[in-house]
Amino acid sequence: MKKKLLGVLLSAAMIGTMLAGCGSAPSASDTTKTDDTAKTDDSQSADDGADAGDSSDAKPAGDLSIEIVSKGFQHQYWQAVLKGANKRADELGVKINFVGPNSESDIADQVQMLTNAINAAPNAIALAALDTDACLDAISQAQSANIPIVGFDSGVPGAPEGAIVANAATDNYNAGALAAEEAYKAALKERIANASGPVRIGIMGQDATSESIISRGLGFVDKMIELAEGDSKTVSVEGNDKYVTDSTGETKDGADVILEIVVPASVTNELSAVDCQTLLNKPDIIAIYGSNQHSGDAMVTGDENLNKFGTGDDQVIGIAFDSGKVIKDAVKNGKFIGAITQAPVAMGEAVVQLCVNAANGEEVADVDTGCQWYTAENMDSEEISQNLYD
Repeated sequence: MKKKLLGVLLSAAMIGTMLAGCGSAPSASDTTKTDDTAKTDDSQSADDGADAGDSSDAKPAGDLSIEIVSKGFQHQYWQAVLKGANKRADELGVKINFVGPNSESDIADQVQMLTNAINAAPNAIALAALDTDACLDAISQAQSANIPIVGFDSGVPGAPEGAIVANAATDNYNAGALAAEEAYKAALKERIANASGPVRIGIMGQDATSESIISRGLGFVDKMIELAEGDSKTVSVEGNDKYVTDSTGETKDGADVILEIVVPASVTNELSAVDCQTLLNKPDIIAIYGSNQHSGDAMVTGDENLNKFGTGDDQVIGIAFDSGKVIKDAVKNGKFIGAITQAPVAMGEAVVQLCVNAANGEEVADVDTGCQWYTAENMDSEEISQNLYD
């Protein structure tokens, strides 16, 4: 059995005090700064890595500027990040410059925005890179100017060593584990206990190359192994070699619970929908987990003519990751038992705090910005709804 060792940063409260404030940054046509200070109370929020500390070198209010370069601007997800950034900026007396391209395929536009941010000579920059290689020259320029860069969302993978002082992002392994834990508690424990024979749980991954997708799948698989074995059940992990090898489980004959991981030959909704249909047509299937929005959407597509997802005793339990209209509707109408959403509002709060701390020369560390399990019962609450995006 091969153990999967991943660092775990469990989230604590996003409340930190700061002795230093910040001043205004140069404006741009796609800059947004609002007075939205709506309460954020995420069940899992950014931890002590962004907490402020005393620093005799901290700059006084009005002396700092922060540039935030996101992957996009129009998407509701990034607007939620902006909401959190504005909230923390208001609390600290900071005025931020938040920009992003219209589309997440506009790499050249983002690089120009990053260059503009550096030319504005801020005290810190936050960056969610669309393409790290395309940003390397600008990153080098920022390093030469001693401007600290904080990564957020997917961060800046592959950046030169020391270029990124900290990252504010979802711990995807923990998020996948939370999906397994909540689904097990809500329905899977009883379904497995009452089964007269082996049962199968499908795990749909968009690919076996993306670190975030793999981590979400492995987190689910490893937690499901832990929970089922804790109830004296044997577990076999089957399917995609990458997931099987990197999980804490192994392939076994005659297991009580079979965890089958499927990955399409290429990332298309059609192929993933076929994967879903194949799983749904297996007589021992009791649940399917989709580890991102692509997989969750494909689960709905694959079930269109089968109508097997639901909460009835003879139906298949659907578990999703991410938000989006298709997944939200599936949760609301009971087709899916629930889903994991990232916490973009908390992410925005964390990235501003990290930038302020880094600008003041304080030691910073990566922050797990948390995630939330949402169901038909809680998805309309203020706490959850602010983090659900289309």
